[in-house]
Amino acid sequence: MLTILGFAMIATFLVLIMMKKMSPIAALVLIPALFCVFVGKGAHLGDYVLDGVTDLAPTAAMLMFAIVYFGVMIDVGLFDPIVRGILKFCKADPMRIVVGTAVLAAIVSLDGDGSTTFMITVSAMYPLYKRLKMSLVVMTGVAAMANGVMNTLPWGGPTARAATALKLDASDIFVPMIPALLVGLLFVFVLSYVLGVRERRRLGVLTLDDVLEEEKETETVLVGSGGSGDGKVSMRKGAAAGAGGTGSGTDAPEGAKDSADSADDDGFQGLDPNRETLRPKLYWFNALLTVSLLTAMIMEWLPIPVLFLIGAALALSVNFPHIPAQRARLAAHADNVLNVSGMVFAAAVFTGVLQGTGMVDQMAKWMVDVIPGSMGPHMALVTGILSLPLTYFMSNDGFYFGVLPVLAEAGAAHGVTPLEMARASLVGQPLHMSSPLVPAVYVLVGMAKVEFGDHTKFVVKWAALTCLVILGAGMLFGII
Repeated sequence: MLTILGFAMIATFLVLIMMKKMSPIAALVLIPALFCVFVGKGAHLGDYVLDGVTDLAPTAAMLMFAIVYFGVMIDVGLFDPIVRGILKFCKADPMRIVVGTAVLAAIVSLDGDGSTTFMITVSAMYPLYKRLKMSLVVMTGVAAMANGVMNTLPWGGPTARAATALKLDASDIFVPMIPALLVGLLFVFVLSYVLGVRERRRLGVLTLDDVLEEEKETETVLVGSGGSGDGKVSMRKGAAAGAGGTGSGTDAPEGAKDSADSADDDGFQGLDPNRETLRPKLYWFNALLTVSLLTAMIMEWLPIPVLFLIGAALALSVNFPHIPAQRARLAAHADNVLNVSGMVFAAAVFTGVLQGTGMVDQMAKWMVDVIPGSMGPHMALVTGILSLPLTYFMSNDGFYFGVLPVLAEAGAAHGVTPLEMARASLVGQPLHMSSPLVPAVYVLVGMAKVEFGDHTKFVVKWAALTCLVILGAGMLFGII
């Protein structure tokens, strides 16, 4: 019964958000609460929620201060050279921009933290997508898949969990998997090229001069009006459309005509050389602070929430020493902070009910039990395939510590080594990074102003295909 209710709860959630019948926050809270009552454990709902919030509170804190930190870095112009460099390299070609998104996300993913990767990637690429009216779900989908492949790095989390659960060395799991993972990453780049060509056919290719001339005209309008975004700013429809407008359903919330200009302003900020928040004299300080922060994260000198708390405080204090200016920066990023942190705490209700009621355990047990005995010698292949739905519908902790050991025992009985099982378990990560249970995905869609349902509909098929390519490469190379 718990198994059926567990799958029904997840299916109900996904259907409602993809059909846009409920907002993700409302669905994450109300649907598990309702199913908790169905299970007959409504009296324990409070305990389940508090347990979930306790588990995710450090993540929420990290995201809150990370958004403030990177928001300030955007304000002061740290990423402006990157944006301009990408624009010059891409030459306003949608194909190059999509491929550049995948490459940038893969490179930044070397720090091992998905939230940081998405913040930097979206900060750099969002202005280009808005300006050229490109599909923002292409950006979020490509970034999520590239990060998912790179998330298998030993310090990224899944490999370390698999090693701990099966008492193996992380390097023994990861190093032989490198060829298969490289094939997966190459596939993401090829897919980015295909999606970019599709965008190019839809939009055409502007010359760099056209884009810069449009930027110059827009800046003239903004500067002439003080850049305040109030009633004095009156863009022509053509200019607004050229800036990204709301041509696609994911560029801005429906009916948000009054906020369209502000959304476009966000798109210009990364390239506007005249905004008041720029701090060119502090550029190298900010660059050094960011590099130091990322180094401290990789070296694990302090917990990540603490690092971003300290980093945000330093960034605000040095770049904006006056309290009114600090308040203005915090207010400017409050919307992103509230959306993302609210989504994380709402997800705590979902995960708390899944785990507290025992649904997730019963779902995992059922999936293991339905595996035919004849599949025993092929348990590595089975594990790789199961990693797609299981890591999407449950946390990495639940899969690697709850399910993988059971699968490994079944495999050992048929001569499949724990190392093969551990490597196969990493296959589902490109899809996992878009799971509604992964807090980082809400940073991605929130900063990109994309509906979570739109992102899900777009990315699931491509991410699943990427996972299968990695699995196939692993089988071909004899790694799995």
